[in-house]
Amino acid sequence: MAQKADDIFKEFREHSISEFFNKNRQMLGYSSMSRSLVTVVHEYATNSLDACEEASILPSITVKVDKLEDNTYRVTVSDNGPGIPKTYVGKALATILAGTKFHRNIQQRGQQGIGAAGCTLFAQATTGKPIHVVSSTGSKVFECDVAIDTMHNKPMTSNMRDIDNGKPAGITVSGEFGNCKYDGGDHSVFEYLKRTAISNPHAEMTLIDPDGQEHTFMRSVETAPERPKAAKLHPLGLSVSDLFEIAHSSQSGRVTSFLVDTFARFSQDKANELKETLKDIDFTKNPRELTWNECDRMVKAFKQMKWIAPDAAHIIPIGEDRITAALQNILSPESLHVIERRPKVFSGGFPFVVEAAIAYGGNSGKKMDGGYAGTIMRFANRVPLLFDSGSCAISEAVRQIQWKRYGVDVESQPVSIFVNVSSVYVPYSGVGKEAIAQEDEIIDEIKLALMDAGRGVQRFISNREHAREYEGKYKTVMRYTSQLSNDLASITGRKKEDIEERLEKLIAKHYKKDEDAKGGETTD
Repeated sequence: MAQKADDIFKEFREHSISEFFNKNRQMLGYSSMSRSLVTVVHEYATNSLDACEEASILPSITVKVDKLEDNTYRVTVSDNGPGIPKTYVGKALATILAGTKFHRNIQQRGQQGIGAAGCTLFAQATTGKPIHVVSSTGSKVFECDVAIDTMHNKPMTSNMRDIDNGKPAGITVSGEFGNCKYDGGDHSVFEYLKRTAISNPHAEMTLIDPDGQEHTFMRSVETAPERPKAAKLHPLGLSVSDLFEIAHSSQSGRVTSFLVDTFARFSQDKANELKETLKDIDFTKNPRELTWNECDRMVKAFKQMKWIAPDAAHIIPIGEDRITAALQNILSPESLHVIERRPKVFSGGFPFVVEAAIAYGGNSGKKMDGGYAGTIMRFANRVPLLFDSGSCAISEAVRQIQWKRYGVDVESQPVSIFVNVSSVYVPYSGVGKEAIAQEDEIIDEIKLALMDAGRGVQRFISNREHAREYEGKYKTVMRYTSQLSNDLASITGRKKEDIEERLEKLIAKHYKKDEDAKGGETTD
């Protein structure tokens, strides 16, 4: 018998965002035991780095992982940042989609307001225990326990008390997490912190592993990076829905002032140019009156106009010098080539900058039984991306390059490929923020940067082979000097030692001249 609509909709319920993610934890990165542990460390470390940089503090972050029982660990993360005020600690650590980042169009590591609250949710779901927090703003210190009311997506704080333990400014967050596993290898907490030290050379990262061993990655530079500024959207790349929604929430009185005030590189001259192209649109009316069709025509007109590139001041990449210092500090490569591309725009009008490096030799790549294998180190706004590599724009760009042209074999050589994408809005392919969406503009920029770096590696390998060839020839010729000196001594009556010395100098001088003539340097 068919059910009536009233009977069917008796089961209709409204659910909170916390309930949704509690049942779909894999979307936040809690999909496997080893990944879950890295995700916890990632979320807390990311928040610490952002907080320290906002306060212009050189970050010192300590991560301690204690094994409590099989697949259950306590993770404690401490930093020297500004701390969290008492009135905000619940919302900051136990409210999904609440924070200081999502509503600001500014380059930051985290951008969704999910990370730390997701950790609290994961602790509750796997051990039933809250997160313990000790926070100091420099003058006041307090501690409390924090949990989430998942039915209403609201924080629950308990055991709140002021303390006087002499703790300097900063925060310590500690939680017990089940369904976790501490692993080694490319997807480990150790590797995550190592790569974080590479992409954040101004930070000091310390790991105390479950065996009690302490691993410290010292900072490579002593200056904090420049703070990025809030950015305006660039007209190129805007979709019709972007323009329509922004226009209908604008407080401007006229379409012309709305365009000039809202979007980057939109001068009055550009507005006049647009008016000439779209003469039947009234640019004096309120932007909230723009129709979908009018927005569609504007977006198409934008693509026909010439624009100045996005302002790089809104994006703060790591920097060539900092990448060089960090990679030399941690990998000690024989050859290193770092490339920074100029700002570009991907769909949505968001500017981005690609930095790439190829490190060859030294501690680059990873040692395997009987040889080496290359490694690909992916980053977004200085954050290591360890998982979901198959769907990432960086991995796709690496796959599309014909590495043999550059004398590089990613499968069998000691090579590390480094790529960082910086933007006010990184288009992650999932909520877990482990892979960058395969936007064509981003893939193309990564390829161009890597091919440029690849040419540097090619020169190094070619010069090294050239030097080895000459070294072989030199040694071959030198092997005959003793016999030749002996023969000449018997013919001329001169001392063999004198003849041999003069021959060696002559040969050495000849190879030096030949080497100089061919530009035979052994390093690039």
